[in-house]
Amino acid sequence: MRLYLKRHILSLSILVTIITIITACANMATPSGGAYDLDPPKVVKSTPVFNATNVDKGKIVIEFDENVAVERPTENVIITPPQKAFPVIQVVNRRVTVELKDTLIPNTTYTIDFTNSLTDSNEGNPLENFSYSFSTGDVVDTLAISGRILTADNLEPVKGMYVGLHSNMSDTAFTKIRFERISRTNEGGVFTIRGVAPGRYKIYALDDTNRDYMYDNPAEAIAFTDDIIEPSFERAIKYDTVFVDTTRTKIDTIKQIGYTRFLPDNIVLRSFKSGFQRQYLQKYERTPNKLSIFFGAPTDMPQIESLNFEEKDNWGLLERTTKNDTLIYWIKDKDIMAMDTLAFKITYQKTDSLNQSVPFTDTLRFVDRNRKKPEKEEKKKKKKGEEEEPETIFLNMKNNVSSSWDTYKNIVLEFEEPITDSLSTKISLQQLKDTVYNNIPFKLEVDSLNPRKYTIRNRWLYGQEYKIKIDSASVHSIYGLWNNTFDQKFKVKTEDEYGQLAIRVSGVDSIPAFIELLDKSDKPTRKSRVKDNVAVFRDLIPGTYYARIILDANNNGIWDTGDYHKNLQPEMVCYSPKVFEIKAFFEYDEQEPWIIDPTTLATQKPLEITKQKPQEKDSKRKQLEEKEQKNNELNKNRNRNTNDPQNRGNNNYGNNQPVMEQY
Repeated sequence: MRLYLKRHILSLSILVTIITIITACANMATPSGGAYDLDPPKVVKSTPVFNATNVDKGKIVIEFDENVAVERPTENVIITPPQKAFPVIQVVNRRVTVELKDTLIPNTTYTIDFTNSLTDSNEGNPLENFSYSFSTGDVVDTLAISGRILTADNLEPVKGMYVGLHSNMSDTAFTKIRFERISRTNEGGVFTIRGVAPGRYKIYALDDTNRDYMYDNPAEAIAFTDDIIEPSFERAIKYDTVFVDTTRTKIDTIKQIGYTRFLPDNIVLRSFKSGFQRQYLQKYERTPNKLSIFFGAPTDMPQIESLNFEEKDNWGLLERTTKNDTLIYWIKDKDIMAMDTLAFKITYQKTDSLNQSVPFTDTLRFVDRNRKKPEKEEKKKKKKGEEEEPETIFLNMKNNVSSSWDTYKNIVLEFEEPITDSLSTKISLQQLKDTVYNNIPFKLEVDSLNPRKYTIRNRWLYGQEYKIKIDSASVHSIYGLWNNTFDQKFKVKTEDEYGQLAIRVSGVDSIPAFIELLDKSDKPTRKSRVKDNVAVFRDLIPGTYYARIILDANNNGIWDTGDYHKNLQPEMVCYSPKVFEIKAFFEYDEQEPWIIDPTTLATQKPLEITKQKPQEKDSKRKQLEEKEQKNNELNKNRNRNTNDPQNRGNNNYGNNQPVMEQY
């Protein structure tokens, strides 16, 4: 009997346990309460120990108090001195192993900088700015320097760019010798070079695509300065604010924390590309009346000489781009146009294996491969007895005229083919006065590079109506096509639809400069030359504008890049901290000048138009809070469905799925 009772009690206990498990599995709520795990992993031990000396093996093992991960080690882990062969980095549970493949250099401090890539496996909390150092000699160098890399033309922070030091002061060190110490910029363009020995250095930045840690490819982005860097340190104090609660509105105490400040810590380098592009003949092609030559980069105007026909005056009309990377010859001579193949000797600039531009001569044969197709089609039509009326093909013309017109715009016309006669006598520009359109004078300019493109300039008056007209068949191309009628009315905006802006500057008295107004995407919309320390922008469309100034050293009206081999820095660009809200019928002319200060580049650009924005420190907490909120809402819905008998039957048995399978 006693044995029976024991068995009965045991069976009952098992049954209760099963019911409890089923109940728990049916309830899918996430356990709530407790603080978020925002603590990074902690180092338990390392082999060799931190800052070990006289190390003769390149294998390092670091153990942590929890399972860890290293995100994208080839991108985020920086080994200095730079390694020819990237080390093997392995992560197993709580252990990180780094095995250097290069032979260790005697009497050298090695630093393995994990940046923010080392995190715990569960929550992904980063161990920020974590680095490990050891020395193959008797001393571990501990100095550090830091700063920021910005793109020279728009002050955007540069992510993932190498920054290196040379104690060799020769200008050729950057191009012939690997960096001695390196770092890499983070998302905010910030870098810290660690393990630096006392001394004098030159600093460089390099977008090192081939990872040889020297500037041997002129297509790579770089930054440099003539300043000499001398690392040092000082004792300093920083303040840490302790708040009463999590709302961070009421301060409890402010703590003073002593620390070692490594200097310099405010270096700013401006990144640029030299403008180098490999020059080569990309392709060439022909249509019956046009020869096109395409180069892979801007080049000097090539020399072209015909080989199989006698060149006559104006046999072809040249059209080209500003930097000669595209050349188009419109054939004007009918006899030359009738030839199946046209051969030319061409001498152009080509980049050799040493990245030098040298003259190169080639023979080009332009074949009209489409010439026979129309003849075959005509024969087929004759056999079938088809007779079709020829379709009228007009000379197409592009234009930028719209019904609503701005005072600062010019009318641009571009024909599909070059035209024969003067266009000025074919255009009628009229202004509406007393219900009648009257002809008015205008200025017509032919584009210096594109003979098919024309610009009409006029001083447009506020609120006035205009009309531009070109009669049908009044304009003919050199190949016999004529235009269709063009008749377009447009009205200029009134003065009260615009805002006016004057920006006063200080600090550029002897330097030519111009200011660009930018939209919310950092794109230039208007440009004005600084005259007598003022740049005036008339008739602005109402909206939000930002501003940057270009110190135009060569006074050519455009931003120019730098050149390391000529010791030439890119032209300086500075951003205004102000936002200009332009309203209709409003004049903005603040008397306090914008002080141009190139020493504050790192903090100048407004965050609203900065594309590479800094990450928020509280982002991890916010992600966890949002995740928990979503889980709670999901669990409430599931519990509501589970507890409702009608829903329980519909949700479970109606799907032919057992309750336990959901768990």
